[in-house]
Amino acid sequence: MKDIPVHKIQDRGNNGLDIRHFVPGAHSKDVGKLGVHRDDHYIFFVLRQGSASLMVDFHEMHFAERSLFYLLPGQVHHPTRYNLGDGWFIAVDTPLISPDYRMVFEGHLQLQQPYPLSPQQLDECHAILTLLENKYQSNEDDPFYRPVLHSLLQSFLGIAASCYCTANNNSQQLSRPAQLAQQFKKMLTENMRTIKSPSAYAAQINVSESYLNEALKKTTGMTVSYWIMQEVVLEAKRLLYYSEMNTKEIAHTLGYEDHTYFSRIFKRTANLTPLEFRRHSRK
Repeated sequence: MKDIPVHKIQDRGNNGLDIRHFVPGAHSKDVGKLGVHRDDHYIFFVLRQGSASLMVDFHEMHFAERSLFYLLPGQVHHPTRYNLGDGWFIAVDTPLISPDYRMVFEGHLQLQQPYPLSPQQLDECHAILTLLENKYQSNEDDPFYRPVLHSLLQSFLGIAASCYCTANNNSQQLSRPAQLAQQFKKMLTENMRTIKSPSAYAAQINVSESYLNEALKKTTGMTVSYWIMQEVVLEAKRLLYYSEMNTKEIAHTLGYEDHTYFSRIFKRTANLTPLEFRRHSRK
């Protein structure tokens, strides 16, 4: 493929949402056909029984029964192993997720991990998702169909955000450095192809470059420049592995006119040239 396919939420329906309850063997063929792709929306998984593995941006994520996991828009992924017993798949358009919840889901520069649900949390998720799917499958002409649908969705999202907030030792009253780190992460994800300057990100957040650096060091141990290069190189790795673009095309796609300079910074960060990475990763 020339580039990585993007699955769009609009292809799933008109409500910014898609939900499916899977039982043993029900969707195994569908899962196997998915292949490598991105989504322009969130994906949530609640697994009651069984197990599965996903390759997410070169990290294999394993989740077992009684677990919650989510994928962010733009993350490249594909299933590597699945023994789906009983669980839920929920696709959600980003605007339907409140800013407070998005801060929890998007606010960490490291890859998110599966969350082990307690029996009570699992029961709550299952009950709400059962109601949500029932409403989703009902007559769209019913009075208040969409408000009820979205209210049920918000209940599930609140539980999911609360789980990850607790897991990451967050609170609703985030420190100023943590707030800045979250703002920076969101901006970096959206602008990585066009903005590479730490000072430009600091200006958009209305702080000095030195203060943003201090905030990132305090919350992650690394500088603004480090995280910019990590995001650029991650996107380059995605394109090198999953697409057939050459190094020059990838450099231009990522905003570098000089592909030799791009190759140098890639090697400095990844310890391999782009072509060496492609050759080794595709073995």
